[in-house]
Amino acid sequence: MALMNNGVKERVLSGIQPTHDSFHLGNYLGAIKQWVDLQSSNDAFYCVVDLHALTIETKPEELKRRTLASVAQLIALGLDPEKCTLFIQSHVPAHNQLAWVLECLTGFGEASRMTQFKDKSQKAGSDRTVVGLFTYPILQAADILLYQANKVPVGEDQRQHIELTRDLGQRFNSKFGETFTIPEGYILKAGAKINDLQDPTAKMSKSSSSGAGVIELMDSPEINTKKIKSAVTDTGREITFDEKDKPGISNLLTIYSALTGKDIGASQKDFEGKGYGDFKGAVAEVVIDYLKPVRDKANELLQDEAHLNKLLKIGAEKADAVASKTLKDTYNALGLISRG
Repeated sequence: MALMNNGVKERVLSGIQPTHDSFHLGNYLGAIKQWVDLQSSNDAFYCVVDLHALTIETKPEELKRRTLASVAQLIALGLDPEKCTLFIQSHVPAHNQLAWVLECLTGFGEASRMTQFKDKSQKAGSDRTVVGLFTYPILQAADILLYQANKVPVGEDQRQHIELTRDLGQRFNSKFGETFTIPEGYILKAGAKINDLQDPTAKMSKSSSSGAGVIELMDSPEINTKKIKSAVTDTGREITFDEKDKPGISNLLTIYSALTGKDIGASQKDFEGKGYGDFKGAVAEVVIDYLKPVRDKANELLQDEAHLNKLLKIGAEKADAVASKTLKDTYNALGLISRG
């Protein structure tokens, strides 16, 4: 059990954007499954970061639908509102308020060096790049520092953002007194890294050119079966794990192993002497069986929006209690006058 020295559980915080109607298998095995594991032994805060989603053009009804769908899927995948604090970012105003304070501590050059901003702005061009994309990492730092998080479960690609968060927290503490817990990046295990079915050398992602390589959690069994059976494989007939020479088979073995709980060696033995067709059929069956209760539970939750909103209200109140205290301490440290 992860505990601080004073016997109190360590606090973890992480967030996910509601930019699609469905999470995909890579989201689950790469991050959310580990969030579920962490909620039992930590004081876990998990946030659907709808404000971050505004950095890309979206339609209001679409954003609302996707935000609720994200919450429903997180619960269906195992996040328990009684074990963790599950909430929507925009329900806690302190996120924006602390972000402004941190923006006033962040150098322009420091912000412009953030890799994701550089990559996305170069692709879109400066005229089509919104200021929110530039300040996105600073809002992310506020998300973390607000909750005095000890650990932030993230992928390797977010390491730079965690470093910025640490730098800003330390900078504030040294200038204005100890106010923020300085978080550690908890880099999620790479063992369950899931790649695109059509391009098994690339990470499974909604930004891929074709949706045919992405296993959507909310898709029908028929759609996901077709995608798996159409997955790119490799030369030869042996079903062995070799990421360099057999990336397609290795990716499918990773999926099979992750969902059955068997290690890669045992998974390979299941298919000794069998061909790719039998192998793909077995992987599809495992995926379908695993995702069915998730999809059913998420759809059930979405049918009762009032209950979902009640859970979100409770989560927002728990999050706001922590965030408001941090913001008050921050304002006091800065010399801002309390409203009284």
